[in-house]
Amino acid sequence: MKILLPFIVLALFISCKEANKVASEIAQENSIVNTSQHSGKALMESNCYSCHNPSSEVENRIAPPMIAIKKHYISKNTTKEVFIQDILAWTKKPSVEKSKMPGAINRFGVMPYLPYPEKDIKAIADYMFTHDIDQPDWFEKHQKQESKIADKNKKSIDEIGLEYAIATKQLLGKNLMKAIQEKGTLGAMEFCNIQAYPLTDSMAINYNAKIKRVSDKPRNLNNQANTEELAYIKRFKKDLAANIEPKPIVKKENNVVKFYYPITTNTMCLQCHGTDKEVSPETFIAIKNLYPNDSALGYTENEVRGIWSIQFDAQD
Repeated sequence: MKILLPFIVLALFISCKEANKVASEIAQENSIVNTSQHSGKALMESNCYSCHNPSSEVENRIAPPMIAIKKHYISKNTTKEVFIQDILAWTKKPSVEKSKMPGAINRFGVMPYLPYPEKDIKAIADYMFTHDIDQPDWFEKHQKQESKIADKNKKSIDEIGLEYAIATKQLLGKNLMKAIQEKGTLGAMEFCNIQAYPLTDSMAINYNAKIKRVSDKPRNLNNQANTEELAYIKRFKKDLAANIEPKPIVKKENNVVKFYYPITTNTMCLQCHGTDKEVSPETFIAIKNLYPNDSALGYTENEVRGIWSIQFDAQD
């Protein structure tokens, strides 16, 4: 019996190993069957591949492959339900605003509306989310190239804040010049009093940011700088006095970026913010009527009159 025992153990081991192998093969076969039987696979191939075919060469394609759509619409936090709803919303009413693939829109344009049944779209989206789908031979190389381009074009938080500040400054400046040309300096006063805030707010909405102009010597008390902002104004004044080119001050707290950049005076500013030499008696009276607590007079050219104080969410 002792002689036979090792042979019995070996036989049992071989038998278990073979059983596991068979079970694995059966599971793989079932997986293949389940994949091939998923209704979304056939629907995708018959309805989508006319434009999104993975066999198309990169230079001949007329739309992105389905694998590209999957990768753009699924992030680490995307659930299957959200993915299906996003695909459904896009196919029901394709538009630039709904797309998550701006590069594809620029190259191929917006997909035309196609009246597919909702249940078919859901089945295709379900299949895309839960299964590996075919990808072109060139796709991985193309993805790496796009990633490199995106990294190269990605703006720093300094550049983003400066873009918001300059764009808002240009919008206000353009409208201010128009007011001066049409109504003179008093027209500029009227513009600043009525339109400056709404225009600034419109840019804040456009950029999904908080955009303010604040000062240590405000004309409108709503533009009074807080303690932190006052310290940055003092710092910018010191740099300017030392002929040091001002650079943005950027602070990141949790996932929020705080951006600060100086607002300096020029010749045009002095019409409303200068000394008695530049500010006419008529303009002075208008200032005091509109802003009884004004303290934004007495500046000369190239002085720090305030700062841009901007907040926005940090980008991943």
